[in-house]
Order: sequence, then C-alpha cells, then structure tokens
Amino acid sequence: MASGAPERVERRLAAIVAADVAGYSRLMGADEEGTLGALKSHRRELVDLKIAEHRGRIVKTTGDGMLVEFASVVDAVRSSLDIQRGMAERNRDVAADKRIEFRVGINLGDIISDGDDIHGDGVNVAARLEALAEPGGICAAANVWDQVRDKLDLAVEDMGEHAVKNIARPIHAYRVLTAPAAARPTLALPDKPSLAVLPFTNMSGDPEQEYFADGVVEDIITGLARLKWLFVIARNSSFAYKGKSPDIRQVGRELGVRYVLEGGVRKAANRVRITGQLIDATTGTHIWADRFDGGLEDIFDLQDRITSSVVGAIEPALRTAEMHRAEAKPTESLDAYDCFLRALAQWDSMTRAGWEEAVTLCRKAIAIDPRYASAYGLASSVLTFRITQGWASTVDSDRHDAAAFARKAIDLGADDPTALWMAGQALVHAVRDFDRGLAAIDRSLLLNPNSGQAWNISGWVRWNCGDGSTAIDHLQRAMRLSPLDPWAHGFEGGIGWAHFVEGRYDEAIKWSDLALRDQPKFTTSLRCKVAALGLLGRTEEAAEALRTLLTLQPNATIPTLRAIMPLRRAEHMATYLDGLRRAGVPE
Repeated sequence: MASGAPERVERRLAAIVAADVAGYSRLMGADEEGTLGALKSHRRELVDLKIAEHRGRIVKTTGDGMLVEFASVVDAVRSSLDIQRGMAERNRDVAADKRIEFRVGINLGDIISDGDDIHGDGVNVAARLEALAEPGGICAAANVWDQVRDKLDLAVEDMGEHAVKNIARPIHAYRVLTAPAAARPTLALPDKPSLAVLPFTNMSGDPEQEYFADGVVEDIITGLARLKWLFVIARNSSFAYKGKSPDIRQVGRELGVRYVLEGGVRKAANRVRITGQLIDATTGTHIWADRFDGGLEDIFDLQDRITSSVVGAIEPALRTAEMHRAEAKPTESLDAYDCFLRALAQWDSMTRAGWEEAVTLCRKAIAIDPRYASAYGLASSVLTFRITQGWASTVDSDRHDAAAFARKAIDLGADDPTALWMAGQALVHAVRDFDRGLAAIDRSLLLNPNSGQAWNISGWVRWNCGDGSTAIDHLQRAMRLSPLDPWAHGFEGGIGWAHFVEGRYDEAIKWSDLALRDQPKFTTSLRCKVAALGLLGRTEEAAEALRTLLTLQPNATIPTLRAIMPLRRAEHMATYLDGLRRAGVPE
C-alpha cells in the first residue's frame, strides 16, 4: 500500500439500540447513592441479562445510558420490549419520583467499526430516536418497523417525520407500545359488514377547531349507525385513537371490524373541505378515497355524501340505491351546533367544572335554537349525572331542570336517537318517571341499534326497574359495540349493579372494582361496593370503601343516598339501604 493511503474503513449493517435514564440528573440530585445502587441492580438483574439473552453486545455505557448492537432487528426489538416490560414490573411499587425509567431508540443502519466502538449515521439516528421516546417507551425507525411488522405481534403508533439535530433528513418514527399484545385481544368479525370511523385530523392549523373536526365524525358515525345491516363501532371507542396514527390492521384487530374510515377536515372562513378514505383493515388495502368541498351552510349535506359513498364502497349492490338523507338534522344554526359540540367535549371530561360548562353551553345552544332536541337531551343528561355523582350544589333545582329539558327533548326529538336516550335516562334517574323514560330509550334503540351509549343507558334503566338479567345483556352489547369506550366504567358499573339487584353481591363487588379501576371518582360504583360489602359482612373492607366514598361525596348519608338512588322496587331499595347501614353509612 502506498504511503499516506487512507485506512480501509470496516462497515457493517446492524440494529442499534440507544438507551438512557429519563430525568437522571433529577434522580441523582435527590438521592445520589440510592439512584446509583438501583440502576446497578436493574442492570445486573434485568437489563444486561435480556441483552445477552437476545444476542446483543453492549458497545459502551455512560453514567445513565448505553449503546447496544444487535445482528438481528427482531432480537433488538424483543430485547427492548423485555427490558421495558420488566422495568414496569420492577417500578410497580416504587414511588413515582424515585422510579428509574429508560427511554429506548432503535435504528437499523450502516455503522463504522472502530475496535470495540461503533460510529456513523446509524448510531446517531438511534440516539435521536431515543430522545423522542417517552420514559418507559420505545421509539423505532421506520425501517425497523418494516423489518419486524410481519414477524412480531406488536402494536405501534405512527409518530410521523421529525427534524432532529445534526441529521440532514427527517426521521420517520414509530412508537412501539410496550404493553403485552394480549392486553387487547383480537375480536372476531361480526357476521355483517363492520366499520370504525377514526377521529378525523384537524387540518385547520387552529387547535380551537378540534371540536369541529370531532363533530363531523360524530355525525358521520350517527348516520352510518342508523343502518341496521351495518355494525358500527361507537364513537367513544374509535376516539380512543385520537391524536395517534395507529396501524390500521391493528385497529381492525382491536375493534373487531373489517373496515376503517379515516380522514381530515380543513375549515377556513366559510368554507370546509372533508377528505376520507376507506381501508380494508384485514389487508391494509385502500378501497375508496374522496374529498368534499363546500360552504359551511352545506356541512350536513357534505356529511351525508360521505356516508353514502362509504356505504356504496362496502356494499356494491347498494351503489344504485339512493340513501335517504340522515334523519332530522340537529339544527340548521351552526352557532348552536358549535355550542353543542363544545358541550360534548366538556361532557367527556367527567369533571365538576367540565360538566358545569357543558350545561352552560347547552343552555346557550337552546337560546340560539329553541327547537334543538339534542341540546335539550344533553343538558338533561349532564344535570342528572351531576346529581347521581353527588356534584349538584342544588339537587332540587337540577332535578327540576333535568326533567324539563328531558320532556322538551322528547317532544322535539321523536326521531333523534341521541336526544331520546339522554332524555330517557334523565326521566328515570332524576324524577323516577320509569315508564316514559323506558319508552324513550326503546325508541332510541329502534332508530339507532348501533349506539353503545343507548344500550348502556338501557342496561342501567333495566336494573333500576329490577330486571338484572336484561340489564347485563344490554350492557354487554354496549361493551361489544364500544370496546375501547372511555366511559367503560359505566358499562362495568352497570353490570355490577345488575348483579346487586339479583343478589349476587360477590359479582357486584368484582364489577364495581373494574369500574373503579377505570374511573376512581365514579361514586355510583363505590356505593354499590359499600352496600354489597356490608351485606356480606366484610366490615373492614366496607369501612375502607366507605372512607373513600365520603372523601368524594362528603354528604353521603342514608337519606341523601336514598334520594339519588332510582330503584323502582321497594324490596331492592330496602336491601340497598340495609347494606349501607351495615357498612356504617351515617343516618
């Protein structure tokens, strides 16, 4: 070799894992010796073992991180998952401010070998991916996902492209969900066409318009759900994917549907553009895509056109049949419609302040459009839930207003399934008008048999009337229609109460605990648990549950709890109050 000739550089393709400890400086500042000892323990007992088990090589370590090389991308991902899941288990009983949580980045790239060390763009990208990961999370490059997607049963979220320091091109990253795949079982497809409509992307550049994009999807779901031959996932479950970019095939498996509709809404001045695409979730194949432009005065017509196109793509035999426009539109006033959509967003918050704002917005919508049935229905439902949750400052006033709003909703909304179930629930729970409330709910289900919330409320009212068996059937149907519902605690809590009225107190406690796991502030399920524990003579557990209840609902006494409990049968009320007394609820 001639003098001065450059040395030959050794290159190879490798999977690189970069990891560090989130908040390491803070942890060391708070407890230097304890943090260092815990980190060494985690390395010795978990991290190094999992790296070796999956044939990885630790290239180098820093005070709080490490760089690891794998010959196999699959091994790199498996090792990282094992480590993050193991760390989650080890942190289970550790105070939040003392937990050691790794952030992990995985890249597949060309590296330069320098003795035992490695360098190059492949290493740098892994480090940048690590910085994008959440504490306890894994962030992988797109080429990593391409290699493992058909080899490992993973759930991922598409994070899009990111411009990062010292890398000329944007990095396309995926968040690898570290929960075991079994956490969300694959659901069997129904025996008829099935569809989930994901939240549409707000492309307006204005965060305040999120409610508008959500409302467009809400109305498309409602229009599709009126078709009895079509199985439509409830809005609350599909909205579990809001703000995410999930793999469509994973969505299909998790929700048990064949088709997924996704899209975007761009609203500017008095114009709106809605785009949509229909995907076969079993194959990832695009079936249909289109866009619809128009003035805001035509917003409902645009939504009807999307509904018609989706149905035509799913069932070609219906291409030549003209769909009727969606049943009576909520209102022709966009100002009132905006208020209603904002109220729905506050309703989902399940906070005292949020519910107060929801009622205010409903009242504003009604003032703008006095014939807006859905606004009356939502107002009646929020006021009623405020009473049963123990958040009403003036129970009699809320009860009076809830009943008035509910009756108006039924009068104006005979063909509005949402207004009907909301009003029916209010009539039963606020003023004990069981017969008219049930009739409204039954008509809601007739109009829209795919409403998870309508089946949920139907289940609650059935056990209120003493029919626990039918209640469980209806609540389980709600859970199937909306398997990822943020109000799942309501489904679970209702099943708990249905078991209670049937005298199955152990089952009542089990289902109440499931509801409280999902929503610890759900006082209705706490009351069920307290009464069931009292009836079973489990005094210590009953006392502990009662302490929690009194923290959330300080005015909980026998008279106040009796007043807000809608039980039609006197024998069920007597049993309930007996359980409360045995648990120690004050008179």
